[in-house]
Amino acid sequence: MGGEACSPGWQGVVAVVGAALLVRFAVGLGPYSGMGNHPKYGDYEAQRHWMEITVNLPVSDWYWPTSDNRLEYWGIDYPPLSAFQSWLYGHVLRQFDPDMIALKTSEGYETSYSKLLMRWSVVVTDVLVMFPAAFAAMRLVPGASGRGQIIVLSCLLLQPAAVIIDHGHFQYNSLSLGLALGGAIGVVTGRHVLGSVLFCLALNHKHMTLYYAPAFFSYLLGCSLRQKGPVAKVVAVSKCGLAVLGTFLVCWLPFMMRPGGTQQLLRRLFPIERGVFEDYVANFWCASAVLFKWKSWMGNEALMKACGLATLLALLPSMLHQIRWPSSHGFMYSMANSALAFFLFSYQVHEKSILLVLMPISLLVVEEPLVARMAPMVAMLSMYPLLERDGLALQYVALSAAFLCLPLQNGGPRKSAQPPAQSRTQRRKSGPQWTGAGWQTLDSLEWATASFVIFAALVLHAGRVAVPPPSRYPFIHDAAIVWFCCPVFLMMMCYLNFKQLTSLRA
Repeated sequence: MGGEACSPGWQGVVAVVGAALLVRFAVGLGPYSGMGNHPKYGDYEAQRHWMEITVNLPVSDWYWPTSDNRLEYWGIDYPPLSAFQSWLYGHVLRQFDPDMIALKTSEGYETSYSKLLMRWSVVVTDVLVMFPAAFAAMRLVPGASGRGQIIVLSCLLLQPAAVIIDHGHFQYNSLSLGLALGGAIGVVTGRHVLGSVLFCLALNHKHMTLYYAPAFFSYLLGCSLRQKGPVAKVVAVSKCGLAVLGTFLVCWLPFMMRPGGTQQLLRRLFPIERGVFEDYVANFWCASAVLFKWKSWMGNEALMKACGLATLLALLPSMLHQIRWPSSHGFMYSMANSALAFFLFSYQVHEKSILLVLMPISLLVVEEPLVARMAPMVAMLSMYPLLERDGLALQYVALSAAFLCLPLQNGGPRKSAQPPAQSRTQRRKSGPQWTGAGWQTLDSLEWATASFVIFAALVLHAGRVAVPPPSRYPFIHDAAIVWFCCPVFLMMMCYLNFKQLTSLRA
């Protein structure tokens, strides 16, 4: 993100917004997590149940086990801002359908009207939070022409994994992702306190937003250390620190008033007994579990330390680079690298956490169209077992095909002559420059890579249909998807780290 670029045409913006709304409505017509699956249902029921709990019980009981709050039945396990969102939405939806959030009697409530209300609540969240953040972000991407800005907007609003998880599977990730994007816009435009507050709000909505914390920390620290004089440095660090502490205090104070409330909230947010991963997720620990039985060999405590060390080692190059050479370009790469490091190596990773990787990669589409094309396709494939259980195979195919058709490679110069002579320092600041021939080569590479991913996905899907899994290995097809996707994500992290460390010194 950098200075202002050319304004995009309003026709293009309207077209992207219209398409984004259309695909959300279309995906919302399908099934969702746990639909009709008595007695526990799924994520849809969890979100509805949280509205039921927050509207009918006092704040002090939201995270505590009581006779009216059975934590084993979808107890709230997201941070405070998510609980307050459920409280607000619950009060609004109660005006239209009181029965859908009635205490105890509404478990598994799935009328056509309540489904419509719930679906609309996700669309409204997108429009109020993610859409404005995407509009602001597209205007700040460096090097993007008016057409390039439309492509950035398309990548952010038509990103298939985010659409199918929020509007198909059923969640509200757009709120935390939109707040995090707003925080990123704030810090790269010099509004460090505002950016810190917005990012902390994102973190207090979904704690998996922690994936971005190293990028924010290193960039803000690097900018603070560039201030002139020790006093200015201390003041800059203190302002951001106070903004973080103040935001957390406001969000957590209602729960801290009850004795033991902080500890109970932390236990709900970080249930370490669940293990290093749930289901099949395309990260290092799950992919290697077929050879190394990590859970049996190490135990949870030792495995948590190993995950923490591995994640830190994967984060360090990107963090140190931004502390030494903070830049808006580098910050975008650092967000992607930080999220990839957490997704691949941290403890207790969910398959849906890949959404945090895709958002900053969407911002890099002007400079990294190949990665921006490949990452969402591989991410969709990695989540297919989850989507298949939800009955979203048709939406999976349609969204993947639609995203494949987006012209992502047109975000930069395509027919330029030789670029003007630049010094080595200027080249490092401006990043890679593409001549017309360079863009033609990239086009070919992009489509060749996309074709390879499509071919691999077809083979994996054909295997699921044509080859019954052996009784000894009933989840072999899910594991095969992990074994394909995990190395791709690893290569992606290595490449993006290489680009950040070699091309983006300020």
